Amino acid sequence: MPKIDESRPFLPVNIAVITVSDTRSAADDRSGDALAERIAGAGHRLAVRTIIRDDIAAIRAQVQAYIADPQIDVVLTTGGTGVTGRDVTPEAVEALYEKAIPGFGELFRYLSYAKVGTSTIQSRATGGVANGTYIFALPGSPSACRDAWDDILVWQLDNRHRPCNLVELMPRLREHMA
Repeated sequence: MPKIDESRPFLPVNIAVITVSDTRSAADDRSGDALAERIAGAGHRLAVRTIIRDDIAAIRAQVQAYIADPQIDVVLTTGGTGVTGRDVTPEAVEALYEKAIPGFGELFRYLSYAKVGTSTIQSRATGGVANGTYIFALPGSPSACRDAWDDILVWQLDNRHRPCNLVELMPRLREHMA
């Protein structure tokens, strides 16, 4: 069974949070707030937080800037993963992936099914790796952000999690670039 191995050190990672929205501001970004609280609560560092409009080019440019920054290990986006015309986050980030992590979206929807039933099919949550940086696109609801963090990311971003985790792979993510 998965567990935390207390004999291993906790290694904090630097995480950028991007809220994708045409209507949110810093004052009412509840999803970004939920992620920022959880990042800090887990002992990680919130490197930067921003709000970007629902626009493929704008989202992609911001993610590209963060994955080019060697100080950022993980980029989390929230919002724009649905199926409406303005929901374009997966199109923006998936084009950047060198490697997709399909299990992230699959597991998110599996876990979400217990809470929202078949409505989970409306989520296009996705994950991947680009330039040695993990990227995870989460739905825009605070509840979905809490679920993705509490049920998946908090564990996979903890070096102590066994049998394996994403943090221990970080030194090897750029092997193909050497």
